[in-house]
Amino acid sequence: MIKRTRRPTHPGELLREEFLPNTGITQAQLARMMSVSRQTVSELLRERRPVTPDIAIRLSRVFPNQSPGFWLRMQAEVDLWDAERANSKEYNKITPARVA
Repeated sequence: MIKRTRRPTHPGELLREEFLPNTGITQAQLARMMSVSRQTVSELLRERRPVTPDIAIRLSRVFPNQSPGFWLRMQAEVDLWDAERANSKEYNKITPARVA
């Protein structure tokens, strides 16, 4: 397994830096297209809100070339990174099971 040296890209960063500029969609337009509040989109783009299964489905409807799984996998990578760093001392105390 390859050990990462930097935090994975948050899905909100990808939306903010790639998807919206390349499509010309504004935050307000994206919120309308997804049927969510502008605050929800703003928090997602500022990386203050995670991509949930609901948001992943909505994003995949707006951007049909990206599946809900794409958005959820990106979020999972960020969540795992954050959990590892927040709890590494506890995780290092865990003893692996022995295979019989």
